[in-house]
Amino acid sequence: MQASKNKQEQDFPYWLAAIIVIGLIFTIYIVTNELYTAIFNTLYKGALMTIFVTLVSFILASILGLVIAIAGFSKYRVIREIMRFYTEIMRGVPVLVLLFYIAFVAAPSLVDFANWILAYPIEEGLMKKILVRDFSLTWRAIFALMLGYSAYIAEIFRAGIQSVEDGQIEAAQSLGMKRWQVFCFIIFPQAIRTILPPLGNDFIAMVKDSALVSVLGVADITQLGKVYASGTFRFFETYNMVTFMYLVLTIGLSLMLRRLEKRLNTRYKQKA
Repeated sequence: MQASKNKQEQDFPYWLAAIIVIGLIFTIYIVTNELYTAIFNTLYKGALMTIFVTLVSFILASILGLVIAIAGFSKYRVIREIMRFYTEIMRGVPVLVLLFYIAFVAAPSLVDFANWILAYPIEEGLMKKILVRDFSLTWRAIFALMLGYSAYIAEIFRAGIQSVEDGQIEAAQSLGMKRWQVFCFIIFPQAIRTILPPLGNDFIAMVKDSALVSVLGVADITQLGKVYASGTFRFFETYNMVTFMYLVLTIGLSLMLRRLEKRLNTRYKQKA
C-alpha cells in the first residue's frame, strides 16, 4: 500500500502543475492589464498564421516524406540513390538558408520557367504574364518548410518501416497479399507506434521553426511582435507575450501527442 502511494507521488507531474499555475497567473495578468491585453489583441492574428503555416507545411512534408521513404525501398537502385541524394542535401541545408533560397532564388526561377513554357499564349494575349509577386511569400515559406522537414520525416518513416520484422512481411506475401496491401495492413499499423513520437517532436520543432518565416515578412507571431515592439518600444512586455504564446502552442501539442501515444500503446497491448 505504501509502495503504491509512493509510486503515485513519484508519477505526479509536478512540472506540469507548476506550468499550469504560472500559465494561469500570466493569463489573469493579460486579462487585467491593458497593455498586455493590447499586445495580445495584436498578436493573436499572428498565432493563427503560425498555426496555418505549421499545419499546411507539416501535412505536405509528411506526405512527401512518406513518398520518399517508400521510394527508398524501391527495387530500382537509381530511385533509391535519388531519394538518398535528396534526403542528404535537404538535411544539410539550414532551414533559414532554405527559406531565403526558395523565396528569392527558386521562386523567381520557377516563374521565369513558367513564363517561358507559356510564352505563346502570353504573346497572343490569351493570358497574362506571371509575376514573381503572384507567388506569395507565405506560400514560399510553406514550400521551404515542406522541403526541409520532408527529409527528416522521410528518415522517421524509414526507421519505422524497418522496425517491422521481415517474417511478418514474408508471411503476408506468402498469403498472396499485394505490396500495397502488405504496407497498409501489416507494416504501417505496426510502424506507427515507432513513428509517432519522433514525428510529434518534428511537429513541435516546426512550430518553433515557423518563427523563421518572419524574415520574409510573413505576419506570424514573431513578425507582429517585432513590428509592435519597434513601434511602441515595449520590448519586454511584447516578447513576454510572444514567448508565452509559443509555449502555449508547443506544450499543448506535446501533451496532446503524449496522450495519443499512450492510447495507441494501450490499444496495441489489448490486441496483443
